[in-house]
Amino acid sequence: MPECPIDTTQMAKAYDPQAVEIALYDWWESQGYFKPEIAGPGAQPFVISMPPPNVTGELHMGHALTTFVEDLMIRYHRMLGRASLWVPGSDHAGIATQLQVERMLLNEGTSRQEIGREEFLRRTWEWTARYGGRIQTQLRRMGASCDWDRERFTLDEGLSCAVREAFVRLYEKGLIYRGEYLINWSPGLQTAVSDLEVEYSEEEGILYYFKYPIAGTDLDEGPGQGYIPVATTRPETILGDTAVAIHPDDERYRHLIGKTCLVPMLNRTIPVIHDTYVSMEFGTGALKITPGHDPSDFEIGQRHGLQIINALNPDATMNENAGPYAGLDRYECREKLWADMEAAGLTVKTEKYTLQVPRSQRGGEVVEPMVSTQWFVKMEPLAEAGLEAVRDGRIKIVPERFSKVYYNWLENIRDWCISRQLWWGHRIPVWYCGDCEHMTVAREDPTTCERCGGEVLEQDPDVLDTWFSSGLWPFSTLGWPDETEDLKRFYPTDVMETGYDILFFWVARMIMQGLEMTDQIPFHTVYLHGLVRDAQGRKMSKTTGNAIDPLEMMGQYGTDALRFTLLTGSTPGNDMSLSEERIIANRNFANKIWNATRFVVSNLGAAFDAGHGTWNLSALALPDRWIISRHNRLVENVAQLMDAYQYGEAGRQIYEFLWGEYADWYIEIAKIRLYGADARAQATARRVLVSVLERTLRLLHPFMPYVTEATWQHLPHRDESLVVGPWPSAGDVDEEAEAAMQIVMDAIRAIRNARAEYNVEPARRIVAQIAAGEKSDLFSSQRDVLVELARLDPDSLRIARSLLDEPEQALTLVVGGAEIYLPLAGMVDLDAERARLAKELARIEDGVARSQKLLSNEGFIAKAPAEVVQKEQEKLVSLQEQAEKLRGRLSALAG
Repeated sequence: MPECPIDTTQMAKAYDPQAVEIALYDWWESQGYFKPEIAGPGAQPFVISMPPPNVTGELHMGHALTTFVEDLMIRYHRMLGRASLWVPGSDHAGIATQLQVERMLLNEGTSRQEIGREEFLRRTWEWTARYGGRIQTQLRRMGASCDWDRERFTLDEGLSCAVREAFVRLYEKGLIYRGEYLINWSPGLQTAVSDLEVEYSEEEGILYYFKYPIAGTDLDEGPGQGYIPVATTRPETILGDTAVAIHPDDERYRHLIGKTCLVPMLNRTIPVIHDTYVSMEFGTGALKITPGHDPSDFEIGQRHGLQIINALNPDATMNENAGPYAGLDRYECREKLWADMEAAGLTVKTEKYTLQVPRSQRGGEVVEPMVSTQWFVKMEPLAEAGLEAVRDGRIKIVPERFSKVYYNWLENIRDWCISRQLWWGHRIPVWYCGDCEHMTVAREDPTTCERCGGEVLEQDPDVLDTWFSSGLWPFSTLGWPDETEDLKRFYPTDVMETGYDILFFWVARMIMQGLEMTDQIPFHTVYLHGLVRDAQGRKMSKTTGNAIDPLEMMGQYGTDALRFTLLTGSTPGNDMSLSEERIIANRNFANKIWNATRFVVSNLGAAFDAGHGTWNLSALALPDRWIISRHNRLVENVAQLMDAYQYGEAGRQIYEFLWGEYADWYIEIAKIRLYGADARAQATARRVLVSVLERTLRLLHPFMPYVTEATWQHLPHRDESLVVGPWPSAGDVDEEAEAAMQIVMDAIRAIRNARAEYNVEPARRIVAQIAAGEKSDLFSSQRDVLVELARLDPDSLRIARSLLDEPEQALTLVVGGAEIYLPLAGMVDLDAERARLAKELARIEDGVARSQKLLSNEGFIAKAPAEVVQKEQEKLVSLQEQAEKLRGRLSALAG
C-alpha cells in the first residue's frame, strides 16, 4: 500500500494546494477509503446516488455545488462509522449528445441521415468514449469521494436491461400506451419534448383581430351577422382551424350556434360551437379552435368530436393542409396569410400584446404544439403513490416549503410523453410484424412474431426520454432488476441531493418509479439546493460573460477555498450569490489553518505527549478550560446542524471558532506559557493546543478535505487518515470558565479599542489600573494574559477590589463590573494630542458649517433630487456626531 504523500518531516512556510491535492486524492482512493466496505460488514449503510451529469458536459458552478454538498454528506457519515456509498455515474443525455455528434458530422460535410442509424450510433459511442471521461476527471479534481468501481452509465448493459424491464412492466399493467395526442414539438431537434423541457419567456408580440366569415352571408352585414370577430397571436394556425367557439350565454353570438363559418383564404367550412371555456370578456369573446396546434383547443376538440388538422411539417414549414401556403416557413406563412387577408377585407386591426412564448430548453427555438403518435405513461396512479409517500412522512423534502410545490405538480399531472424522435438513447422495446402488423413488447429482442410467427419484425424507431432511465437511477445502479448483494444492502438509499429546478424533471419521477418498481421509497430525504448566481444576483451564463469557472477558481485558489465558499454561502432551497472575493477570503482561511498548525507543530518539543486520555479539567488554567469548553460546545452545535442539513451554518461556526477563538485568542494566550520557564505549563499548553486543533480539523474535514488532511498529518495522531477517522464526540461544557474568560476578553478588547482610538503605537506598553470588585481574583489570575494581549506595562499595572484615588486625566472603561483606568499621559503626548484633536475638530466644524449653509438654501432644497438632499442631511448628522466626540476627548484632556 502506498504511504501518505504528506512529508511530515518538514512543514512548508505557506500552504500550496497544487502540491497536495492530486497526490492526496490518489492516495485516498488507493487505500480504498471511498468504498463502503472500509467501515466493516456490520456498519449501517449511508447511500447517495450522484445525480448523473451529462456525459457531454463540463462542470459549472451548479455541478460544483452539488458535488461539494454530497461529498460533505458522505465524508461526514463515513466519519460517523456508516458504510458510506456514493454511487457515481453519467447520463447519456439523448438530445445534448446527439446534437454534438450531428454538429461534428456537419463539419465533416455529412449528416446522420446520410450515414444511417447504425453508423451514427457507432460514431456517437466513439465520441462518448473520447470525451466522456472529462467529467470524471473534473469530479476527482473536486475531491469527490465516490466509489469509482461502482460507476455507472445510463446506456451501459445493466441499466439498459433495467430500462426494458421497467417499460415492459408498465406496459403489462396498462400504464404505457401509444396514442395520438398533442405534444410539444421541437422543429430544430425534430423530436417531441416534455412539458418540463419547455421554458416560457415573456416576449412582446402582436394580437391579430380578423373576421371569420359566416357562410351564406356578406361581410358588410357586420359583426354577429356577416362575420364573427376573432383574435389570435398565431395567424398561421388559422389554416388548421376546425371550429369557432362562443360562450353559450353570449348574447352577441348565441344565435350563430350551429351555423358554419369559412376558413379565411381556404373557404373550408367549419361549425360554430358553444363551450363554457370561452371567455366573453377576453378579446372579441369568440375563439378560433385549432385542435392540432393548441393544448386548450385540443381538449375542446375532444369534447366536441372535432376534426384534428395538422397544418405543419416536422420542420415547421406548412404542409398540404395549408393549401396555397404549403412549403412556406411558419413565420413566412404568417406574413403572407395576413397580407392576403388584408387584401380580402378580412382583417380588423393589430395591437401589441405580451406573450408567453414556449421555447425548447435545449435549442431555444419556439416549440410548436402538434398532434403526433407517441408513447405515453399514465401518470395519475403513479402520482397518487408519490403524493402519499411525502404526505405520510416516509419521504421528507428539505426545505419543507417545496413539498407544496411537489403536491401541486403531482395533483395536476398530465400523462408523460416518453418517446423521442432521436437515435441516441434507449430504443423503445416494441416490434411491429411486417406480416400481420401485430405489436410485440418484449424484454429481449424477439426473432419471430408472437402472433403469426413471421420473421419480418421492425423495431419502433423512437427512443425513450432520457428522464425515463434517470428515474430508475437509485436502484438500477445497484443492480435492479436482479437481486444483487448491493441492492439488498444499499437500497433504499438515504438522501437525494439536487437542485430545486429539477424537482419535477427527476426527483418526482424517481419517487414514482421507485415505488412502482421496488415497492419501496428510493430515499428518505430530498435535499434541494438553489442556483449559484453572480455577485449581482444574476444567473451565470457564457452569453452574459459572468460565469465563474470552478476549475479555474480551484486552480488559482485551491479546491478547499471554492468548496468552503459554496458550502457556507448556501442554504437549502435558496439561491446564492458568488464572487471571487469570497473565494479569496476562504483561500486566506485555508492559509490561516496552515499557519496555526505550523505554529503548533513548531512548538511541540521533542518529548510531546498527546495524552489521549481524559482531561482533569479542574487542574487546567482558565484559558485551557475555556477553549476546551468552547470546542465541546462547537462539536455539539455542529453535529446538530449537520443532522438538520444546515451545513452552511455548521461551517460558519467552525470558521468562527478556529479563526476567531482558537487562532486569535487561545494561541496568543498559549504563547505566554510556551515562551515561559514553567515546563509543566508548557506541556499543558502544547497538549491543549494539539487536542483542540486536531479535533477541530476533524469537524472541518468534510468541508475542506485537502488542507485539513495535509495539516492533520503533521500533528500527533493515531488514525491513518482523517477520511476514515472518527467524528469527534462532545465533552462537557464549562459555563463558569466561558463566562469568566469572556470578561477577560472583553476587558482586553476594550483596552485595544481605546489604544486604537488614541493612535497608541502597537509596541508601546501603557499604564493601567483596574478596580475589579468581586472579579479581582479573576483579573489577578489572568494578569499575564492582560499584560501581553492588551500590551500593558507590567510594573505599573494595579489590580484591586477598589482604588482609593481615581487617577486624573484617565480614560475609564467599564467591563463586567470592573472599572479599568487608562491614564492618558501614559498613552499619548498630551500636548501633541490636544493640538491634533483641535485641528481635526476645526476641520469637522468647517464641514458642519458648509453643510448647514447648503441645507438652509431654499433653492437647493427645491431643485435638488430628494435623494441628494437626504444624503446631505445624513452627512450633517454624521459630522455633528464626530464633532461632539472630538469635543468630549478634548475635554477629557483638558484636565
